[in-house]
Amino acid sequence: MLRFETSWQARGYGRIAGLDEAGRGPLAGPVVAAAVILPPGRRFPGIDDSKKLRAEDRERGYDLICECALDYAVAFVSQEEIDSLNILVASRKAMEAAVRNLSRRPDFLLIDGIVPLETEIPQACIKKGDQRSQSVAAASILAKVTRDRMMEAYHGEYPQYNFRQNKGYGTREHREALQAHGLCPIHRRSFRGVKELLEPERNIPPTGLSLLGLAKM
Repeated sequence: MLRFETSWQARGYGRIAGLDEAGRGPLAGPVVAAAVILPPGRRFPGIDDSKKLRAEDRERGYDLICECALDYAVAFVSQEEIDSLNILVASRKAMEAAVRNLSRRPDFLLIDGIVPLETEIPQACIKKGDQRSQSVAAASILAKVTRDRMMEAYHGEYPQYNFRQNKGYGTREHREALQAHGLCPIHRRSFRGVKELLEPERNIPPTGLSLLGLAKM
């Protein structure tokens, strides 16, 4: 998990930030990205691809990263922007914002996936990077936990969709709730499974929750 970090550190890059996102596939809610700079050469047990970890292990990993990272930041792109831009562009925008939100400018980026960012900072894209790089795995945990907390907060406003459980993903229960109740303000209207239910004449009121406030949870 340190092979990529060690390789680029040997070339003179000291502050290496791992980047990943959470929430590309759901039918509702924002996409969240994180950037994490970990201390060079230090192995953190339990830091792994967030999808492989139990919720309680992700929470422990989140606390460990926040305590030990040299720097970290999160950013999000709302469902409105996802519908306007498309999810791939929105995910990249969230990652770029997470880099800008770091208090220390990194000198190299390790990015989960195959799409580079629009930045002057040197970077390397790593396919399945959250399984191969500790820095990227740490970013995946921060992004996942942050987004899960946001969706749990939205559950309080829209309990009929059970966002606390499904986190906005298209589970059978969620799709049945869409059929029964229609859309709420945080549903992604450009996504299959949602756009078919869109009623153009329906005026859906704005959400009462602040995404900015939720992202700080």
